Amino acid sequence: MSSKIVNFEIEKETKNSVRYKEVPEEGQAPIVGSLYVQKWFAGNSKNIQVTIEKKD
Repeated sequence: MSSKIVNFEIEKETKNSVRYKEVPEEGQAPIVGSLYVQKWFAGNSKNIQVTIEKKD
């Protein structure tokens, strides 16, 4: 099993959610791209971090 921490920064707010865009590591392609998070959870966060685990 391997895991990866992916960083996101705010891109835009919609009615009920916040869209975050991935900040890829230098020289690497994005893994996720964009991510929508509900406003009730995102709050005023400008940056979020997501851990992805591959279960092989």
